[in-house]
Amino acid sequence: MNIVLPSSGARCPAVSMLPGAMRCLPSGPSGRVVSQRSLSSVHARAVVHANPCSTRRPHAVTCHAATLDESEPSTSAMEEPAAAVVVEEVSSTDEEENSQASKSARREQSAEELAEELLVEVARRRNFAIISHPDAGKTTLTEKLLLYGGAIQEAGEVKARRAAKSATSDWMELEKQRGISISSTALTFEYSGIQVNLLDTPGHQDFSEDTYRTLAAADNAVMLVDGAKGIEPQTRKLFEVARMRKLPIFTIVNKMDRPALNGFDIIEQLEKEFGLPVYPVNWPIGSGDRFCGVYHRPTKKVVYYEKGEKGNSRAAKVTEYELDDPILSKLIEEDLLAQLFEDIDLLEVLGDELDYEAVMRGEITPMFFASAQSNFGVELFLKEFIDKARRPATATTRAGDDLPPTSPQFTGLVFKLQANMDPRHRDKIAYVRVVSGKFEKGMRVKVARTGRVVTLAAPQRMFANERSTVLSGFAGDVIGLTNPGAFAIGDTLHTGSTVHFPPIPTFSPELFAYIRCAPSQRKPFNKAIEGLLGEGAVQVLYSTDEYKTDPLLAACGQLQFEVVQYRMKDEYGVDTTLDVIPFSIARWVKNGWSAVEAAGRLFNTVAVKDCYGRPVLLFKNQYGLDAVVGEAGAKLGELTPYSVPPEM
Repeated sequence: MNIVLPSSGARCPAVSMLPGAMRCLPSGPSGRVVSQRSLSSVHARAVVHANPCSTRRPHAVTCHAATLDESEPSTSAMEEPAAAVVVEEVSSTDEEENSQASKSARREQSAEELAEELLVEVARRRNFAIISHPDAGKTTLTEKLLLYGGAIQEAGEVKARRAAKSATSDWMELEKQRGISISSTALTFEYSGIQVNLLDTPGHQDFSEDTYRTLAAADNAVMLVDGAKGIEPQTRKLFEVARMRKLPIFTIVNKMDRPALNGFDIIEQLEKEFGLPVYPVNWPIGSGDRFCGVYHRPTKKVVYYEKGEKGNSRAAKVTEYELDDPILSKLIEEDLLAQLFEDIDLLEVLGDELDYEAVMRGEITPMFFASAQSNFGVELFLKEFIDKARRPATATTRAGDDLPPTSPQFTGLVFKLQANMDPRHRDKIAYVRVVSGKFEKGMRVKVARTGRVVTLAAPQRMFANERSTVLSGFAGDVIGLTNPGAFAIGDTLHTGSTVHFPPIPTFSPELFAYIRCAPSQRKPFNKAIEGLLGEGAVQVLYSTDEYKTDPLLAACGQLQFEVVQYRMKDEYGVDTTLDVIPFSIARWVKNGWSAVEAAGRLFNTVAVKDCYGRPVLLFKNQYGLDAVVGEAGAKLGELTPYSVPPEM
């Protein structure tokens, strides 16, 4: 292969790595290529600053081409501007002009290939988030889905005891100790040629804000219900968030291997509480110790479950039988079989076929019965979900324009920030949902909020706290990016013309406490606050008194405070104390500090500032808020219960 270098002595940014020794062919004065034969009279030196066996991105490769009299290159020649290496011989200007047509044709073909690739890849993406009340079995279900996808070989059941393994999706040390999920996690696995992106969310109500942000990146929601308890408070709150986003909702009634409510009672709860019609895709045969299978309505077959070891087995042993197969009377107890036939007759009243379009509009929910712990019913759900779930859909920009997922323009939404996932490094990761186009490693994108251009040089796919390099991604994928401080939650990343997606608001906090440390720990304390603030683990406010420098933490629940204190000790080595103040409502003053000054003194109210310096009013209760609005509402203007990052 001939490699054309710039004029003699110029520096090349890269060379081609050939088998055996690497050769740099210097060009003559007119750009001619020096042949392999003439190398005997040419002194060519290649200085390679890279390990070719390394998986890391190599440093620049510099070639110094000597003159034909074998003298060393001059300093001035080495300082010439870098030029690209051309991997073909150039003999004349005419040939360069004649090649423009073929290059243009290649670009058009590349665009056509990209369009075809986008259609194929977007069609095989599925993306969903799980919402549930705490202890409904969400993390256990998540890991069983990963087992079927081959992403893990053994599930770590979430139990707050030393003998149990911690769950793969629970990466934080505190999650492992308490046996609960307290942060959102993005997991990816393949099943039947489909790439599934699963967003595991916290179930505890104190972390509902993190769940809300995760739902902003989801195409579907899976609502997990405890079969023994039915609909619970946190399920109600998260359901409303999913409905607000008009997400298709799939319902799984879990823990059928324990005594459970009657299936019709759970259907009635859903329809009364949420006004959401239900279509049972399968129906349980018994519950608790007598749970032995389900009736699959689309195929009209009984899927019989052979009980085995709970927890670690990859899949329960199942056998399908026709409904009229006489062997069922030997496998299923008489009263359970009689109840099944009775239930099937009642199910016919609910309709024979599932309205797919109504599911996509969030107007009806397909329901599945399963036992994640026993590994039964999970794969039945997964197969139906892959077939029925919404594919990555057209997104609407802040300007009201539609942006299809197959658009050649890359866009992405930053929906979560996470610090210190690797305890050996003080890293910051931004989770980005690809909305349209093709993501490629090393591409340059613009942050719409700030106009800053960044190179995405080290994209990663996150698997709990484990990482793998991502070379490409498509709509529906979730990618982790090293965050140099350029990203905020709700940011839009894009190529081409400027695009803004609707911002992701923060919740109005309900608990407030000043956090303090010993003077000797102030430096790591400030670093910890900066890291936790950046990822949205808790909101941070500040006093308007310049002599009060302690941050004011603002949270939706008490457990958020405990997590912050634990992480500051575990990740930064800082001991802290909390001083709770008696306020429960926060409102942002949209008209700024001038409106606050115009309103004058506000009784039973404290004015503080957020991390962007904007005014926030704290009230002790709803009565205090109503009183201030009644007295000074005209001067204050609009008070909002949420905030979004300001445009820059």
